[in-house]
Amino acid sequence: MTSPAIDYDREKRLAAIAAVAEVQQDMIVGLGTGSTVAFALDALAERCRSGLKIRTVATSLRTEALLRQSSMEILDFSKLSTVDLCIDGIDEIDGACHAIKGAGGAMLREKIVASAAMRMIAIADSRKAVDRLGSAPVPVETLPFALGYVTSRILQLGGRPVLRQTALHEPYRTDQGNAVLDCSFDRIDAPDVLAATISAIAGVLGHGLFVDEIDALYIARGTVVEKRERQAA
Repeated sequence: MTSPAIDYDREKRLAAIAAVAEVQQDMIVGLGTGSTVAFALDALAERCRSGLKIRTVATSLRTEALLRQSSMEILDFSKLSTVDLCIDGIDEIDGACHAIKGAGGAMLREKIVASAAMRMIAIADSRKAVDRLGSAPVPVETLPFALGYVTSRILQLGGRPVLRQTALHEPYRTDQGNAVLDCSFDRIDAPDVLAATISAIAGVLGHGLFVDEIDALYIARGTVVEKRERQAA
């Protein structure tokens, strides 16, 4: 007998609802980008219809468009120095709350807002938990002028960089107009070391390794949502 198919969208929705329960009146809430965050946005909109008053920060043009459809107030992050809470999805996450993000291409803005947040919450379905990072590629936002140089440096680190393309096989560009190299590594034993090394490469503007930004994780397995808090170092 075959096992029933796992409803990953239901898991995303449940994790998102649990995370949104942390949002309090008059908070400034940063919202990431992607399908999991879309469920969080829906849950937030429902709470706002019930009387919750918040202001939001979008980490991408796509999220900004969704927020405008929901009629939630959007703030210009360039005029802020902090947000109360940030909610975002992840591509994969280990037991220490180290994560890889950026499949949606917004990792630079997402990391900036996460760093500015008093608390950053990740939400995920059951597929995203791993023992060690490395199953998902690390997206590296790169100045187009520096693509050749950054590619060579990633190769020296043991990575396999691939230039991200659109569905039309054209070079993908972030909201900032930059290129993305999706860099596969066989295993990432020291995420903090790799993150610092990639950040130090001239021409790299950001990357999807989140080493110390995430404070808590809500991850759903079936109908059960588990909450993990980052352990103090």
